[in-house]
Amino acid sequence: MAVLEIIKTIIYGIVEGITEWLPISSTGHMILLKEFLPLNVSEDFWELYLEVIQLGAVMAVPVIFWKRLWPFRRDAGGGVVVKKKSLRLWLLMIIACLPAVIFALSGADSWFKEKFYNPFGVAAALIIVGVAIIVVEMYRAGKSVRVEKLIEVTVRDAVIIGVFQLVAAMFPGTSRSAATIIGAMLIGITRPVAAEFTFMLSFPVMFGASLLEIVRGHSATGFEVALLVIGMVVSFVVSMACIRFLTRFVRKHDLRVFGCYRIVLGALMLLYFGIAGAS
Repeated sequence: MAVLEIIKTIIYGIVEGITEWLPISSTGHMILLKEFLPLNVSEDFWELYLEVIQLGAVMAVPVIFWKRLWPFRRDAGGGVVVKKKSLRLWLLMIIACLPAVIFALSGADSWFKEKFYNPFGVAAALIIVGVAIIVVEMYRAGKSVRVEKLIEVTVRDAVIIGVFQLVAAMFPGTSRSAATIIGAMLIGITRPVAAEFTFMLSFPVMFGASLLEIVRGHSATGFEVALLVIGMVVSFVVSMACIRFLTRFVRKHDLRVFGCYRIVLGALMLLYFGIAGAS
């Protein structure tokens, strides 16, 4: 039994490491995994697991983008120099995070989870955002862009991206990466820059969300904690590969394939849970 649960949490870690970064909704996939491959844990611990396994995934961000995010360097004389570009990037990230932080601290996230965190709410979000991805890609095709480098992202851009991130926080199944990338593209930011900023922005948001869930307090056995740690380690390793893959992918390809995948997945979820609910 213990070996089976370990295998399950490894699968969860793989799925989390992939779906957290691709614009296909980790929430939708976790709901399906819970339906077909449930972990033998308490419901209280499951809530903690679902949030904190993301911590493993998000730790891949500072590893991959360390040179850009770390705000200090040594000069020729061995002294410490502050990197203004990195500080500016952190400022933009903080600004973009504010809407989601205020939303979480207000407690409104619990209400939205209660209302929309269900197979039908998530399936609807999968389909709607899938269509949005395809429409935005078609709309932006051939149009000129305003921001081609990360350093060109403005405070106004950060605020707008933060609002799109808030939408993802409100409606499970939206996908934070999908919302922020298409939001950034709509205001004239290139797809590669949008993806990079989205990845970096995820670090303070997801790190904070995981800590908030831990602080809220959950009961857990030693074995359950071990399952969580294993899932986090696996999601970290997979995330390292997935972030690098998507960073390369968006340089040459658009996101319509992910939009189509979301629509199909959402439709299958509606069909499956609709039949299951009727039986």
